[in-house]
Amino acid sequence: MRKIAVAVLAALSAALIAVPAPALAATDVVATEVQFTGAGGEVLHGTVLAPEQAAGGTRRPGIVMLEGAGNRGREYLMPEARAYARHGIVTLVYDKRAVGYSMLQRDYGLLADDALAGLRLLRSRPDVDPARAGLWGLSEGAFVAPIAANRSTDVAFLITVGAVGVTPAAQTAWAYGTYLRHAGVSGSLPRTMRGTTVRTAIGAGIFAEADFDPLPHWEQVRQPVLAQWGRLDRDAVPGKSSRLIREALERGGNTRHAIRIVEATNHNLHRTADDGFDRLPELSADYGDAEARWIADPRQAPVSTGDFGAEPAAPAIHVPAWYGGAVQLVAFLVMLAAFAAYPMVAAVRRVRRRPTDRVSRPARWLAVLGPATVTGTLLYLLVLLATAAKITGPVVLGRPVVWLGLQLLACATVAATLAVAHGLRRHRPADRIRLGLLTVGGLLFVPWAIHWGLLLP
Repeated sequence: MRKIAVAVLAALSAALIAVPAPALAATDVVATEVQFTGAGGEVLHGTVLAPEQAAGGTRRPGIVMLEGAGNRGREYLMPEARAYARHGIVTLVYDKRAVGYSMLQRDYGLLADDALAGLRLLRSRPDVDPARAGLWGLSEGAFVAPIAANRSTDVAFLITVGAVGVTPAAQTAWAYGTYLRHAGVSGSLPRTMRGTTVRTAIGAGIFAEADFDPLPHWEQVRQPVLAQWGRLDRDAVPGKSSRLIREALERGGNTRHAIRIVEATNHNLHRTADDGFDRLPELSADYGDAEARWIADPRQAPVSTGDFGAEPAAPAIHVPAWYGGAVQLVAFLVMLAAFAAYPMVAAVRRVRRRPTDRVSRPARWLAVLGPATVTGTLLYLLVLLATAAKITGPVVLGRPVVWLGLQLLACATVAATLAVAHGLRRHRPADRIRLGLLTVGGLLFVPWAIHWGLLLP
């Protein structure tokens, strides 16, 4: 029996030796503050996280992490960077440039040059194997990563998380609808946000790179690609994006790509407690395992494959012609001027102590309701625009309370307009002018309110 036991133990030992080492290859992480020069001479600051150097100076893989939209700073990606460093990967995470990047100004080519500058820094380190240094891009960073890869063969591989395969405008409109449905919002507001609001933002020049098409850049990528999406991604149009990016890579002849769908994770592959609609900081316990194995051998079969099934279609967003915005702006200014004429004339008459006709109460209500409804609507839509429609407030009858209130104010504005127009002839000619202007403002308000969804169900 003793001989049998010894034989069994020997066999188990041999089996354990044969099992590949786990992806979590390093537990001690060393952080080094660095700076490097990006495009246009912009000095960028970052942190390199690396496993503690083993004896013999082993060279390790490296990745440069590219942030998503906005400029949250390197701390936002620190959990992922630490996870990769603990997996034996030297990782650079850096603050996005402040000059040349904002909500109004965005150039993905400029950001790609910054990423390549970071890659050069990483490749120059003695603990990094230059032949195994690549880019990792989250969301908007996945717009940037293929551009950088096409500009330099120094990029050994690409890993993306939540990449978008449609234009930023279409993706934003899709996400508005997704988050508003999740909040229980129905009716005209989702249509307004997905259509009118997005088009107006583009026309006003506050939606940079709105019509950027990522697919031609993916078609040119020749490096190995691991494209990943969370199963509960509510931002990136994941079903359509994963299909379009895979097809673009195949059209370009890239056979070294893997599509991976990660179960129970959201847009940034984090754990979720709200079906993907939250942004919890927690990573899954095995975060980085699959990526580390893939970096070690990109030629292996895809880590996992699958599809998202049916999902709402991404709307087609057409950039409005310049004259369309000009016509709307003129009509808007005329409407506000017509509303403002009534109280201004009354104020001037009081200053000059001239007699004024007793004007009906509907006229006074219209002079207040019109500007208040217009101002309140634009402010609320700006709040939704700034928060990506993720903060709507309480919802009643399928409408946020604020939007419901604005719709009621719009109906009251129309009623006051009809009342003023009906009683116009009862006033003397001098007062008919300002009441007529007030009526014009109310009549212009009707198509404006329909255009923005206030007078629609």
